[in-house]
Amino acid sequence: MANKLKAITPGILLCAAVTAAAVGLESVEARLFGRAWLEALVLAILLGTALRTSVKWHTHLDAGVHFGAKTLLEVAVVLLGASVSAGSILEKGPKLILGIALVVMLAIVCSYAIGRFSGLPRKMAILIACGNSICGNSAIAAVAPVIDADGKDVAAAISFTAVLGVVVVLTLPLTIPLLSFSTAQYGVFAGLTVYAVPQVLAATGAISVSSAHLGTLVKLVRVLMLGPVVIVLSIFGPRRAAERPRLSQLLPWFIVGFLALMALRSCDLIPVALLEPAHVSSNALTVLSMAALGLGVDARSVLKAGGRVTIVVILSLLSLSAISLALIKFLG
Repeated sequence: MANKLKAITPGILLCAAVTAAAVGLESVEARLFGRAWLEALVLAILLGTALRTSVKWHTHLDAGVHFGAKTLLEVAVVLLGASVSAGSILEKGPKLILGIALVVMLAIVCSYAIGRFSGLPRKMAILIACGNSICGNSAIAAVAPVIDADGKDVAAAISFTAVLGVVVVLTLPLTIPLLSFSTAQYGVFAGLTVYAVPQVLAATGAISVSSAHLGTLVKLVRVLMLGPVVIVLSIFGPRRAAERPRLSQLLPWFIVGFLALMALRSCDLIPVALLEPAHVSSNALTVLSMAALGLGVDARSVLKAGGRVTIVVILSLLSLSAISLALIKFLG
């Protein structure tokens, strides 16, 4: 335990420094312009990515940065469950849940078709399709052993979800004025298009609490589609019969934790005095984790994957966005 703590401390301290700089810049913005146009969440990602891309990186920082970007952000997602009631998703009705499943299926088909039409190998096209349509790296990690994907293909797909995941988080709020979204519609759109559950917090947290709640719930339903997709691929797709994804890959612990706290909140079993501390802690950990997320992204990695993969991933993301927008307009 002591050795692990020693290993992650340098990276965590760097994340904390980037977080402090982001919060400071947000305060400067508020004083100069009367409001913060870029929230600390966004600034933390930008500063982290800029630092990682422009400065020589020391590998002893990796453990702490990875811990911040993964474990701390997962804890933030769990704590968010304390402020969400199950009634909020039930109010949206079964149409939304069925719509999410339909979006995932259509997006996988469209993305796979784009990849194959562009000349990508079958397995690479499957990785990109599942990563874009479901939950980024988690989907790629779960699908890769099932279809016996090549390590280079997995690395290329993951590098793109890392870089484009940050790009999506930063640019998604621009769709609110462009597409005349309400906060609820924006939450649904973020939940349908952002790669990872924690990144939904970054994309919606600066907009409104309702957007963050609805976006997270929509994203969780989308993540749960990974199980059926992996089962289908294990039956019909190219695979290595000896390997199957672990249960933790199909249903990560933090999703279980989020759902558990949401259930407790829905049954009024969480003391009121704990709700505000849970909310504040979730926000603080999210900002710290966004710094770690930025520090884990070297923008130059995009150049290593090749132009064809770049085009396929971008077109796949655009097709997912178009399908998601159609669902939102259909449901009103």
